[in-house]
Amino acid sequence: MATTSTVDAESRRERLLEILTADGIIRLDAAAESLGVSAMTVRRDLADLEVEGRLRRVRGGAVPSLKPRSFLDRMSTGADAKRVIAEKVLALMPATGAVAFDASSTAGTVLTRMEGSGADLTVATNSYENFQSARRLGGMPLLIGGEAEERTDSFVGLLACQAAGSLHYSHFFTSAGAVDPERGTSEVTLAEAQVKLAFVAAADETVLLVDSSKLGQRALARALDWQRVSLMVTELDPADARLDPYRELVELA
Repeated sequence: MATTSTVDAESRRERLLEILTADGIIRLDAAAESLGVSAMTVRRDLADLEVEGRLRRVRGGAVPSLKPRSFLDRMSTGADAKRVIAEKVLALMPATGAVAFDASSTAGTVLTRMEGSGADLTVATNSYENFQSARRLGGMPLLIGGEAEERTDSFVGLLACQAAGSLHYSHFFTSAGAVDPERGTSEVTLAEAQVKLAFVAAADETVLLVDSSKLGQRALARALDWQRVSLMVTELDPADARLDPYRELVELA
């Protein structure tokens, strides 16, 4: 009986991680209903997974751990939300000039869905994966180099900051590790925050791309205050109540 119980617990936790990967968030009541167990059982499973460092509990469920993660790992999380965000962003994309994208997987999703456009754009990014996507658009892709941050598959450091600030961008499209109505955006490493600030300083407009699992969260390094953000794009309907704390801080889409 004990062995069966252990197997059941392991199966539940793997299923919870699958939900987290697909949706970018675990909602306690929905997960309990899906697994056919009590909310208390799910809470215990989430507590165990948090101890293992595989997620982070928040009110009403859990979100991915706030730690450096590879581009591939991030790209596989919350794919549906990223696609919705990308569709909204495509309508904002200029036809000419220079734009910048950070090293996020959300920005990468936008680039992969720009097929057939971008031939007259200069696209700069500090991500090799996003640079490869930009190359397929035509135009002039630029890889912002510097120190290789192997944990996040990005380029950071002084050289990256200097290169990021060497062009004039009409738009900078960036995600964030976490978003808080009081503190603005934050990142899992200080180096990531510094490069984003360099891009922001060189851009006319900064467009923040975040899925709802990051709302109300704080990561290690403070990055952008709300005065630096022109527009925040999420997968939510702009009228969604979860966006209420941000309505007077930034335009929503």
